[in-house]
Amino acid sequence: MGKEAGEENRLTKGGTTMFSLRTILHTLLVMAAVMRLGTMDAQTVNWVEVESGTPSARTSMGMAYDLATKSTVLFGGANSGTTYGDTWNWRGGWSQLSPATSPSPRYGAGMAYDGAANIVLFGGQSSLIPAGTYLNDTWTWDGTTWTQQFPPVSPSARTYMGMVYDAATKTVVGFGGSNSAGPLGDTWTWNGVTKTWTQQNPGASPSPRGAPMAYDAATQTVVLFGGGNGSVGVAYDDTWTWNGTIWTQQFPASAPPALSGDAMPYDAALGVVVLFGGCVDSIWEDTTNETWIWNGTNWKQIYPATLPPNRYLFGMDYDPVHHDVLKFGGYSSTVVRADTWLLALEP
Repeated sequence: MGKEAGEENRLTKGGTTMFSLRTILHTLLVMAAVMRLGTMDAQTVNWVEVESGTPSARTSMGMAYDLATKSTVLFGGANSGTTYGDTWNWRGGWSQLSPATSPSPRYGAGMAYDGAANIVLFGGQSSLIPAGTYLNDTWTWDGTTWTQQFPPVSPSARTYMGMVYDAATKTVVGFGGSNSAGPLGDTWTWNGVTKTWTQQNPGASPSPRGAPMAYDAATQTVVLFGGGNGSVGVAYDDTWTWNGTIWTQQFPASAPPALSGDAMPYDAALGVVVLFGGCVDSIWEDTTNETWIWNGTNWKQIYPATLPPNRYLFGMDYDPVHHDVLKFGGYSSTVVRADTWLLALEP
């Protein structure tokens, strides 16, 4: 028996080879990615401005979609010497809320839906100008008020920690950020039921940075792209995925440029991750308004007929009720914005 035949026989189980199963799975994943990209090409999407001036102009706010209340929640942010501690709600329009208790004013806090009918908020910094204290407190929003949680262990104090809900593991994944010591590259998970943080220790990770993340429901993985390490001119253009246990670097044929301050949610209507904006090479004078999509294997730039002004450090999430991506605020070079935009299929 030849070496190849012997190897095939060794891998055979129940009449089907393990090699064949792996080949079939890989083929199905590639076919699904091609179909997602083909569907995107057959559809027309556009950015539409829907509101301006409410909330007030700001950057680096926490923003996440709350599946329990079917609304987007926005907290805090900053505009030069003013740091905010207000809470806003979007249901086709912005409304300011008046919770009985709230986190202290801050910018750069991480926020995500936690799967237990709550939004979880972590960390941030107490002031932009002058630079304030780095925070590591954890709060949850139940649709009515904020409640501080006191888990036995927590990530260290930081700002710009990437956070996203991982539906496959039913935990919030948090990665990186930065503090006075520099950029961070640790991975944490938040359990919304037990209200506890757990540090993960994967064998490989993205380098220390603050970076946007999205949960790709089609592949059931968390996607991380680019980000910056807090230094001017240092940004990344690499793509990583988290499967609940390890980070794996992906090597797509095309990708956005090295970016920091960009944002990206998963658009369930289109079946792709949507990325917008950011600073090219982490240089604030070179801010983009490009729109890119990730289909599970590759990045592709798309060209809506209308584009918002370029920006970075803004808020963006996906509204599954209205089937559109919601974007608010951020910096456009020296301009701090208060505009609200939607990305959706053309009627």
